[in-house]
Amino acid sequence: MDTQFDLIIIGSGPAGLSAAVYAARAGLSFIVLESAYASGGQVLNTHEVDNYLGLCGMNGFEMGMKFREHAETLGTEFVNKKVSAINNIEEIQKEVVCEDGSVYHAKNIILATGAVPARLDVPGEEEYRGKGVSYCAACDGNFFKGRRVAVVGGGDTALEDAVYLARMCEKVYVIHRRDVFRGAKSLEDKLYACDNVDVLWDTVVEQIRGADVVQSLSLMNTRLNMPGTLRVDGVFIAVGTRPVSNLLAGKVLMDERGYIVANENCVTNIAGIYAAGDVRKKNFRQIITAASDGANAVNALIL
Repeated sequence: MDTQFDLIIIGSGPAGLSAAVYAARAGLSFIVLESAYASGGQVLNTHEVDNYLGLCGMNGFEMGMKFREHAETLGTEFVNKKVSAINNIEEIQKEVVCEDGSVYHAKNIILATGAVPARLDVPGEEEYRGKGVSYCAACDGNFFKGRRVAVVGGGDTALEDAVYLARMCEKVYVIHRRDVFRGAKSLEDKLYACDNVDVLWDTVVEQIRGADVVQSLSLMNTRLNMPGTLRVDGVFIAVGTRPVSNLLAGKVLMDERGYIVANENCVTNIAGIYAAGDVRKKNFRQIITAASDGANAVNALIL
């Protein structure tokens, strides 16, 4: 296999796959390095996508597979390896090292590694992870059919998760630290239409308790300064994301949260290094904006 390319794309979510489509159409020599079990990024964990143009209502896993199929149709080469380091980023030929010891070189690198769910960082969260603590309703919701669960968060993901879980769970509690949601109005309407959902405003989780599995949450109403206990069988945490930007930590400009600072063309402060998708600092992170980033990054590097 050749190890010298015009471009290496790291990550195979919507940004990486979009970049692959545009790189193939531009006639670039490139590969996509992916460490996940399947292409699609966070979209794989979405039970239903209703805001992607032309593909309304599609299952997230199916959408991820469609994106990959498009890239494969154009001849994209996927290499299933985890990247351990990116070296020589200020040189013309950059070096990408994988965990198995293989090394690839390219003039340009698009980091499209996305973001992962943020944690609450409260006692019991790590202890009960996989034992009632989940970060993916689409993945784990079926384990809680007919049971009582909580969703922590107030954005689109939290609202989507609550609506999804309400279809199968006896009771769903939405725990939000503010007194208004931050998600789309259409999702709020769907939530309020569920008669088995209760919203706990101005409330934070202070501890996750249980025996072998989750049994209850210790809560605090911050407005009333009043503690409380909520008995649940599971808790789904949807409080945002954190960028997977460690490969370039200390090498490119980042904000205080670790998101890579890059312009709308995904150009970083280092020539030949691009950040596309949820790993990039920006105001709005959606499937469609990630796909747009992938296209913009390739366009920027060929100009």
